[in-house]
Amino acid sequence: MKSSSSEKCLNMGMVSPFFLSSLFLTFIFFLFILYSPDPLKVMSKHNLDQKNLVLVKPPHGDEVEKDCDLFHGRWVPDLGGSQYTNWSCRTIPESKNCFMHGRQDRDFLNWRWKPDKCDLPRFDPKTFLEFVRGKKLAFVGDSVARNHMESLLCLLSNVETPRDQYKDSDDRKRIWYFPNHDFTLMILWTKFLVSGEERVINGTSSGIFDLHLDKVDEEWTRDIPSVDYIIISDAHWFFRPIYLHDGGEVVGCVYCNEPNVTDHGVAFALRLALRSALRYINRCKKCRARVTLIRTFSPAHFEQGAWNTGGRCNRTTPFGEEEINLGGNEWEMRSMQVEEVEKARKGGQKRGNMFGILDVTKAMLMRSDGHPGEFWGNKWMKGYNDCVHWCLPGPIDIWNDFLMAVLRREAALIPR
Repeated sequence: MKSSSSEKCLNMGMVSPFFLSSLFLTFIFFLFILYSPDPLKVMSKHNLDQKNLVLVKPPHGDEVEKDCDLFHGRWVPDLGGSQYTNWSCRTIPESKNCFMHGRQDRDFLNWRWKPDKCDLPRFDPKTFLEFVRGKKLAFVGDSVARNHMESLLCLLSNVETPRDQYKDSDDRKRIWYFPNHDFTLMILWTKFLVSGEERVINGTSSGIFDLHLDKVDEEWTRDIPSVDYIIISDAHWFFRPIYLHDGGEVVGCVYCNEPNVTDHGVAFALRLALRSALRYINRCKKCRARVTLIRTFSPAHFEQGAWNTGGRCNRTTPFGEEEINLGGNEWEMRSMQVEEVEKARKGGQKRGNMFGILDVTKAMLMRSDGHPGEFWGNKWMKGYNDCVHWCLPGPIDIWNDFLMAVLRREAALIPR
C-alpha cells in the first residue's frame, strides 16, 4: 500500500506542473488572439478605404435578387481566395499559368466583386452542371473568349474531369465533354464575328483586313444550330487597319488614314459586326439556342507604352472606383454592346429568343493586377507583356459568377 500511495503522490506531483503549464499557455494564446493584428487591417497597407474592408457574406441560397444590378459595385477583400489552383486544374494553358512562370505575389486572388445593393452568389460547379445537364454551351469570339472558357473549365473540373473531345489543327476550336452530365463546352473561334480576310501584298501578310459586314463568319455559325447557350464576345481584333464592306461596297474604315474613306472608329465597326451576329441568331430557324449572352468589352491595361513599345502591367492590387475612367473608349464600346443587345432582345421576343448581358467592363477596369504581364512564358514574343488576357486563377473567374447568375435569370423567363 505504501508503494501505491507513493506512486499516487508522484503522479499528482507530475500533473500539477503540467496543469499549471497548460493554464499558462492558454493565457498566452488568449492574449495573442486578443492583441494580434486583424488580417483585414493588415491589408490596409494597400491604401484601402475603411468602407471597403468588409468580408463578403454568401447570400442565402444560390439565387440572386431579380432586381439587383450585379454589375455596379466594388472589389472587396476575400481571404477565401480561388476555388482552384494552377496545380489542381490541369487544363490551364501555359500562357495563363502565371505562377508557373514566376509570378510571386498572390494578393490579386484575395478579392471578390460586391454589387452595391446585393450579394453575388459564388459559382457552384455542382449546381451549374445540373443546370446545363444534357445541354451545349458555346463561347464565340477571340482568345479572350477562350480565356473565359478556360476559367469555367477549371471551375467545373472540381466536380468532374472533362474529356478533351476535339481540337482543330490551329488549336482554336476546342470541344470538351462532361460525360456524367452529358454537357458539352466549346469555344468557336472568330476574329470579327463577320467574314474577314487579311490582305496579302507581295506574298506577305499586311496586317490590313477587309470585313464584310453583311456576311457572318461560318467558322462559328456552322456549329450554332445545335447549341443551347451562346456567349458572344469580341473586340480586340478591331484595333487594326480595317476596311468595312457592305453589299460589295466600301462603307468606311478603321485606322485606314485615306482621304476618300471615312474612318468610323472601332466602336462603329464592332457595332455593325455584332448587329450582324445577333441578327443571324434571331433569324436562324434551325437554331435551338435558349439564351444568348453578350460579354461586354474586357479592357487591356498597358501602362508606359503600347503592347509593342514597352507597355507593361505590373500592379498587384485593384484600382478603386475613383481611379477608373467611365468615359473612355472602353466604356463607349460597352455601352454600344448593351444597346445592341436591347435591340436584339426586342426583336427576339416574338421568336422566343432570349438575349442578355454579362457586363464585366466596370469590374475589369479596376483589375489591372490580374493580367499575366511578363509571366506568360511566350518564347516567340520575349520581352512583350500580356496585358490583355487574364491569369488563371485570377479575377476573370468572377465572370463565371456573373454567368451562372445571368443564365439562370434569363432561362427563368423562357416560355415553357
